[in-house]
Amino acid sequence: MTKEKLKKIAIKAIDDHRDEIYAMGDSIFTEPELGYKEYKTSEKVVDLFKQLGFNYRTEVAITGVIADLKGKESKAKIAVMGELDAVIASSHPQADQTTGAAHACGHNCMIAALAGVAYALGTTEIMKHLSGDVSLMAVPAEEFVEIEYRKGLIDEGKINFIGGKQEFIYLGEFDDIDVALMEHNGIAMDGVVACGGYGSNGFLGKMIQYQGRAAHAGAAPHLGINALNAANIGLSAVNYQRETFLDEDSIRIHPIITKGGELVNTVPDDVRIETYIRGANVNAILDANKKVDRAFQAGAYAVGATCNIIDLPGYLPLIMCDPLMEIMVENQQEILGADKVAYAGPPMGGSTDAGDLSNIVPTLHCGFGGVAGDLHSGEFTITDKEIAYVAAAKGLVMTLIDLLWDGAAKTIEVKERFTPNLTKEEYLKDWGSMGRKGVES
Repeated sequence: MTKEKLKKIAIKAIDDHRDEIYAMGDSIFTEPELGYKEYKTSEKVVDLFKQLGFNYRTEVAITGVIADLKGKESKAKIAVMGELDAVIASSHPQADQTTGAAHACGHNCMIAALAGVAYALGTTEIMKHLSGDVSLMAVPAEEFVEIEYRKGLIDEGKINFIGGKQEFIYLGEFDDIDVALMEHNGIAMDGVVACGGYGSNGFLGKMIQYQGRAAHAGAAPHLGINALNAANIGLSAVNYQRETFLDEDSIRIHPIITKGGELVNTVPDDVRIETYIRGANVNAILDANKKVDRAFQAGAYAVGATCNIIDLPGYLPLIMCDPLMEIMVENQQEILGADKVAYAGPPMGGSTDAGDLSNIVPTLHCGFGGVAGDLHSGEFTITDKEIAYVAAAKGLVMTLIDLLWDGAAKTIEVKERFTPNLTKEEYLKDWGSMGRKGVES
């Protein structure tokens, strides 16, 4: 048996189960669920793993599912990941009318691709020829949304982190993983429909609460302390910080008011804001965060309100892994043609919890197209399932075979060329400890 023959077997298995892969991606697209609530989506993954006879675990970080597959020997272990959750995009045609959840970021494509990998490995003898093990991971809660709800889960001791891969790190699910693979779907540009990977910004999450004093807004506003006025001053003060940020640090701050008061004729006494502090590096994020805290606190001081600020560990910048990208690009070119593939896509202004993992473990976050419309908007849609679902599955499984062939030599090489920015222990201590206490003025 040769490596090329194994790849052909994997491709045929995926092609033979194209209808099931399409059905998986489409079903998830029409039933979007938000993070740590992906019960229906999780059950669909469980049904597939049952069908294929895999040993699997459920309720990992509430809704996560993991199946472990053994190779002929255990010289390395590769994680292949897909994300279960949707984002809030209530204007999307397929949005849940109650929650506003919609798959406007292509996570349904990821689970379809994960299903394709599962069919390739579960319906063939491929694993018997590989020198390592595989962990198929359906991971919850990549989208950093519903922050107050998830902070409640943390306070209840049900989770320790807002993001699913962060929680998997905490739980030790990556402790024995040598390389982690995943794909994300994005908009094709200039005919290019795939890329080996791309970097992204990191961020801190913030919850801000202004507390004032309620009073009748018409009869006795002088007896109140207007928390909304404090918030408006604070938001304006944040805006006045923007000229102090360096262009190369890519600082982005985009707050929303999640609660502006109770009644129009009552002086608002409880106003809440959520925001991110995004940036290209951690030092710039932390510096901007100090300025933002100072600005929000100034709003409270101006009107005599109280400002409570809670910082939550957001996501670290995504670090590209060149050795993994080199392997993936070769496979993408074989599947799609060299003219359709770029080595690296443009840096992503957004963020992903794969960034946290990429600072600890060699991580591939490659890109496939097959979608159109702006991410996180009502216009996002799947335009080519053959690329978004099937080609993505083929790229992942072919890269997996490369990594675990011939004594897992490629995985060993990748690890030798990788220098982690953080150990797991450093990550949990330095990044994960944020949010355990707030700032008050």
